[in-house]
Amino acid sequence: MSDAQETPEETEYFLDMKRKIVAALETVIDPELGVDIVNLGLIYGVDLDETGHCDVEMTLTTMGCPLTDILDDSIHHALLAVPGINSLDIHLVWYPAWGPERMSRYAKMALGIH
Repeated sequence: MSDAQETPEETEYFLDMKRKIVAALETVIDPELGVDIVNLGLIYGVDLDETGHCDVEMTLTTMGCPLTDILDDSIHHALLAVPGINSLDIHLVWYPAWGPERMSRYAKMALGIH
């Protein structure tokens, strides 16, 4: 969120917005695996500025994933429905590389991984 000196109210606003952003991203389901992208560990970071612009850093389970456009559209749909988010950019990153260790316990259980 913002690096400038924030008032306690601004800090609380950005923390609340981050919770809403994560909750919205949890509604985006990877169509191949049937688990949301947050629990899969695909989201590496989110940032929101004072203008309502959101940056999402994420990865994919594999380079060249054929579902990139579907996930991109789903993320845009989910986040632009959050009041206070006016625009967003998704940045694909490949480091650190994604691996099953990034998945939450829930995702591992849902996929039968121990």
